[in-house]
Amino acid sequence: MTSTRECVLGVDLAGSERRPTGMCILCRDFTCRTWLVYKDEEILTAALAYMPLVVAVDAPLSLPRGRKSLSSREPVHFRSCDLELRRRGIKFFPITLGPMRALTSRGIMLKRRLEEFGLKVIEVYPGGAQDVLRIPRKSRGLRELIEGLKSLGLRGLREDATGDEADAATCALVGLLYIDNKYEALGDADEGQIIMPRHTNR
Repeated sequence: MTSTRECVLGVDLAGSERRPTGMCILCRDFTCRTWLVYKDEEILTAALAYMPLVVAVDAPLSLPRGRKSLSSREPVHFRSCDLELRRRGIKFFPITLGPMRALTSRGIMLKRRLEEFGLKVIEVYPGGAQDVLRIPRKSRGLRELIEGLKSLGLRGLREDATGDEADAATCALVGLLYIDNKYEALGDADEGQIIMPRHTNR
């Protein structure tokens, strides 16, 4: 697989550089490659190597409207996109809850650095996307998730891929749907949106 702007990059971001971050490069012919990294610089190096059409990141990339920081005690905990997930019955963790604070902070920083290189960055949520696409989340079985992604056309996804890699592949798939205008954006653009697949009758 060569560097090309006809690919998208999926990033299943960990809250800390001590834990693995899943990565997936997915091209328009649905061939993909997944791997694990740890450091922010590894993520940035991959993005610069491929210069993808979009980087789809599984992490909150913005704060709720009216919230000034993650460290201070404030009454605002949800963005409108989070509230829309809840309205649809899609389970998620609030961005101000425990470890999610570190993930949100890292996600916001990573988005800023990627945008400095001229890359388009979108926030995605693989668990929610898997619900919409009618494939199992990894909590219901990693093998089942991998087979579900393959049933949607992904080629090259290894049988021994980790859960982080499978979620990164889901992120990349949503990124491909985004550039093909087969998505919906939850929430307000000026606050931060989550990109989701359009509902399917599959």
